[in-house]
Formats: sequence, C-alpha cells, structure tokens
Amino acid sequence: MSSAGEGLSRPLPEQVRTHVVELAAQVLGTMPAAGVPAPLRAVARFEPRKRARLGSAPIAAQLENDKKFRELVAESLTQAWPELVASLAEETIPPAAEPVLVAAAAYLTRPPGWASMVELAREDLDQAAALDTQREQAEGRLKEQLAQQRTAAKEEIDRVREQLRAARAENTDLRRKLHDARERVKAAEQRAGELEAATADARARIAGAGAAAETEVRRLKERLAEAERHLEASRRAAREGRSVEDARIRVLMDALEDAAKGLRKELALPTTISRPADYVTAVSGTAPSVRDVPARALADDDPQLLDQLLAIPNLHLIIDGYNVTKSGYGTLTLADQRQRLLTGLGGLAVQVRVEITCVFDGAELDGPVQVSAPRGVRVAFSAPGQIADDLIRQMVQIEPPGRAIAVVSSDREVAVSVRKMGARPVPSILLLRRLGRA
Repeated sequence: MSSAGEGLSRPLPEQVRTHVVELAAQVLGTMPAAGVPAPLRAVARFEPRKRARLGSAPIAAQLENDKKFRELVAESLTQAWPELVASLAEETIPPAAEPVLVAAAAYLTRPPGWASMVELAREDLDQAAALDTQREQAEGRLKEQLAQQRTAAKEEIDRVREQLRAARAENTDLRRKLHDARERVKAAEQRAGELEAATADARARIAGAGAAAETEVRRLKERLAEAERHLEASRRAAREGRSVEDARIRVLMDALEDAAKGLRKELALPTTISRPADYVTAVSGTAPSVRDVPARALADDDPQLLDQLLAIPNLHLIIDGYNVTKSGYGTLTLADQRQRLLTGLGGLAVQVRVEITCVFDGAELDGPVQVSAPRGVRVAFSAPGQIADDLIRQMVQIEPPGRAIAVVSSDREVAVSVRKMGARPVPSILLLRRLGRA
C-alpha cells in the first residue's frame, strides 16, 4: 500500500498495512450491500475470517483511492480508540501507544503531520525487528554453545564410565585370584592338619614301642620338624600372598573411589546415600542461617552483626536503597545518592561471596533511570505505582524456604513484615558503617 501522493515516500510497513486491511475488512462486513464500493463487493461476500486474507489487495487499493471509504474505516477506529485519535489530532503521539496502532490511526484519520507519524512508527518497528533479529542470533549462539558443552560432557561421562567398567573388570579378576589364594591356604591348612594327626599317631606308637623305637622316634621327630617347617612356610606364604592381594585391592578401591567421585561431581549426584538410621524420626541439627545470628548478644548498631550475617553461605542481601542513602547521604541529589551507594556495594561484593540486590523506589518516576550497576550487584526499581517496600517483600517471598536472607532497612513496617517471612532485618546504619570501613 503506497501513499506517495499523500505525503509518504514509501509503502506502509507490512504490519501497519495488515492492521489497516483487517480494520477495513471488519467495517466492510457491517456495511449494507448498497453502500459497499463496487471493487469490494466480491470481497464483501467472503467469510469474515477470509475477507482480510483473500481480499487484502483490493481493500488496500480502495483505502488508498477512496477517501469516503477510508473515512468510514477511520470512524470505526475512532470509536475503538478515541483517546489515541484525539492525541494524534493534536499532533501528539502517546508514549505508551503501539507503533502499529499509531501508524494505522494516522494513515486512516490523516491528522496534520500524519506522514511523519507513520515514518516514526516505521523507525520504531524497524528498530524492534532489528532487536528481535539480534536476540534470535544470540539465542542461536547460546544454543550452539550449550550443544557443544553437552556433547563434551557426554564424551567425558562415556570416558569415565569406560574407566569404571575396566576397573570393575580388574576388580573381578583380583577377587578371583584372592579366592584361589584362599583355596590354596585352605588346602595347606588341611594338609597341615593331616600331618599333625599323623604326628600324633606316630607319637602314640613311639610311646608304646619303648627303648627299641628310639631310632624311629628320632626319625619321626625329624619328619615332624620338617612337617612343621613346611606348615610354617605354607602359612607364611599364605599370609604374604594375602597381604599382597589385600594391598592390590586397596589400591584398586582407591582408584574406584576417585573415579566415582569424579563421576558423581560430573553428574551432580549426592555425596552420600541414605542409611537405615536415616529413616528413624529424630531431631537433626540445622545449617547456619540468619536466625542463628544472636539478636541480643550484639547491639542493633554494632557492625559485627552485619559481619556475622555476611559470613553465612549463600546469603541474599536485599537493600532498601533510598532508606540507606537518605540516612547517610541525605544532602546529595538522588542520582549522587544512588551512585555513592552502588559504588560502596560494588566494593562489598568483591570482599564477600553473597548475592546483593539494591532496590530503589520507582513509583513516582516518569521513565526508566540510567544506572551503572557494579559487578556482583543487582539494581532494581519498583514499577510505577509500586513502592520499593512491596518489591522487597516480593523478593523475600519468592526465595525458597530455608534460604538465608537479610534485608537492610530502618523502616519498621518493612522489618516486621520480612521477619515474618523468615528474613533477618538489619538497620541501615550497620551497612553505612560497614561501607565506611571498606
């Protein structure tokens, strides 16, 4: 759809053209047969859901050339969006209006400067399309990187599994050898028992033979000594063989343990398994949390209280931004207050390993505020009409049960509400003093 004669140098953007044609198709369905323009009478007989798709070309041409038909469609749009049409008539574009709707309304109603309004909408749509393209390209790159990482992880897992299978096979072989050694020891012990029985029998015969059998006794003693030597040698050999096999098994088990640890780490498996005693109902100790920090041992304005909280693993530190800055930097402008607080939080983020979120009140802001968030610090503004206190409560509420959370604010209502949710309130003066020490 081109309107070069009306002030447009290029055709309408495709989204705007589609929207205008759909509006005209709806109006066409409500017109009496006698009032339908001649070129569109065939289109008017289409089903409503097919009218805009199959008759887009004639409808667009009729809107371009038939001022009366265009004004009739404009009346329908005016009834649906009276505020938008009134603003365009005053040469004002509402900041929150969709570019497609603004361009369609400007094209149909033709207020002063309508061509410029269409061009502005075109620029907004082109910019949005470019952003979508960049986002799709970024998503494609991320998906490709993820696929590569998954492939590498799978290859590593397969390698570890192959090593584990080889270790298991070696373990089976060692167990077989150990079993054979034990069988040999058992046979030697049985033979020793037989020798001991024979020795006892010989001693009995010698005792009854008297002096005439002394020579035989000496011979039997020699045989006994030899048998005992063989027995001791057999036992010693069995013990040495068992010690060697035990040492090899220990080495193998150490290797298996290292491989299992690597595989467990790769697959993010738990480091322990449940034992029968784990299923007995009992009271267990708990991990350190914000509730473990003593509330009465330290004064509310003692910086050590905040230091103890910052030492809790995986702590989420949520800060009521303006409540802190107005307590410590009240003479500065709001922009300078934000910058000074964020600079201090950036230094704190380098010193401690906690999640830091700074919330500012955006309820009365006309638009987004430009801020430069330091590394490791999340900066959030409440939405228009929402105070920062509510946003802080939402952040505390959304955290999983058991997560350690500390909220820095001297607002009593905020402190009471977040404490009920399981978070630990901290006076603003503690954070100011902690930042002053950094």
